[in-house]
Amino acid sequence: MVSNYLLLEEPIRMVSILEPAKPSFFPSMTKIVGTLGPNSRSVEVISGCLEAGMSVARFDFSWGNAKYHQETLENLRVAIKNSKKLCGVMLDTVGPELLLVNKSENPISLAENSQVVLTPDQDKEATSDLLPINFSGLSKVVKEGDEIFIGEYLFTGKETTSVWLEVSAVEAEDVVCTVKNSAVLAGPLYTLHVSQIRIDLPTLTDKDKEIISTWGLRNRIDFLSLSYTRTAADVKNAREFLSRFGELKNTHIFAKIENVEGLTNFDEILKEADGIILARGNLGIDLPPEKVFLYQKETLFKCNIAGKPAVLTRFVDSMTDNVRPTRAEATDVANAVLDGADAILLGGETLRGLYPIETISTVGKICAEAEKVHNQDLYFKKTLHHTEELMSHIESIASSAVRAAIKVKASVIICFTYSGRAARLIAKYRPTMPVLSVVIPRLKTNQLSWTLTGSFEARQSLLIRGVFPILADPRHSAHTKSAANESILQFALDHGKGIGIIKQHDRVVVCQKVGDASVVKIIELQD
Repeated sequence: MVSNYLLLEEPIRMVSILEPAKPSFFPSMTKIVGTLGPNSRSVEVISGCLEAGMSVARFDFSWGNAKYHQETLENLRVAIKNSKKLCGVMLDTVGPELLLVNKSENPISLAENSQVVLTPDQDKEATSDLLPINFSGLSKVVKEGDEIFIGEYLFTGKETTSVWLEVSAVEAEDVVCTVKNSAVLAGPLYTLHVSQIRIDLPTLTDKDKEIISTWGLRNRIDFLSLSYTRTAADVKNAREFLSRFGELKNTHIFAKIENVEGLTNFDEILKEADGIILARGNLGIDLPPEKVFLYQKETLFKCNIAGKPAVLTRFVDSMTDNVRPTRAEATDVANAVLDGADAILLGGETLRGLYPIETISTVGKICAEAEKVHNQDLYFKKTLHHTEELMSHIESIASSAVRAAIKVKASVIICFTYSGRAARLIAKYRPTMPVLSVVIPRLKTNQLSWTLTGSFEARQSLLIRGVFPILADPRHSAHTKSAANESILQFALDHGKGIGIIKQHDRVVVCQKVGDASVVKIIELQD
């Protein structure tokens, strides 16, 4: 395991830490995923989230129907048009999630040391003595002494809104539990988590398949968050299902690791998935508290070496109700950046939180500060050391581009690409400057109609740390005529100047194809 890549070469003046950060078009190199919901679905609020730094919008189908989420997505599209900022769309599956069924939605008071029965009979009313759940097999997998956690959806972990239960007996299909802490379950949606117990339900449920084949296909989702991924087979099955729909065959699958089984099979899952989401909320229940940080560091290191994006969840729960995070939360965000996270995923903080825009802005500012002290030189050497001895041609070019940019203090790296792969490999080596990924659209036909590719590929870079995609003019080609290359390069330079990341006399590193050859060149802007 590798320690934090923290760079403090010499003592710094404490007063300098308080100096305000210079304004930048990109709030941070680390990306932010915002979950859209009741408090963040209007055009006005979504526009504010985009301006604050949200690059991917998450739609969680654990709650709300397709019509509700479609209305939110339409508002997102209006906000994107108004703000002129790209934003990816992530569909988060339900998976084998256990839920408390409280049809009346009346508050349920549970007293410490009292007894409560979990029953699969969903027709019964939820009370302080009886809690109906949506799973009939719980009594077959738990035993006396097992722990069960019940918390509000995207729970905060507050003692008053979540409860720990200990199994005291199993009676037929019912599970009798002892309440470990007093709590009031007052929300409409509560989830159950049984520590280190495998729930025998499919990872991609029938409900998930219906949502993907309808809502997901209609909106051509950029990312699929595969909840409760436990094995590589889960990812393979999801990819096979997506491949049935032509528009979704290239959707990126992010394996969401939520339990010990997923961690145990992490290496094989990482090989199959396009990226990883480390769901620290459920993992924090499944794992002993003292082990959580070790798994975080090790999984992020593995993702970094593989060159696959890593997304972390559950950072600033207190900002659901407060405009500022706690000290521990702010430090947690910074350490995640230093550990190698590509993106921070915000759940309840933006879905039902009172300050979704402020939360995104605050997290972005913390990420930006952490990025300033990231030891890129150490990171680069470690990444090279752990990369396969026979490096691919394209990765060799990508790593050379990063090293050249660092040495000449380039303000930006410009990368020409069709699929986004070259930009992702550049990002693997964590350059300290932004990577402008210039996606070249292609005109394709199925003999019935013509389609223009590019925007989909561009949005899939929105979860890669430090990569900022732009679309080139489709009439040009990235690797044919010299004049076309120069035209696209000038377009990228003009864009960089327009947003303020490229200035006169800056040096810029360009990674592109010239004929069949891939080249890295350094240019210095003149007056």
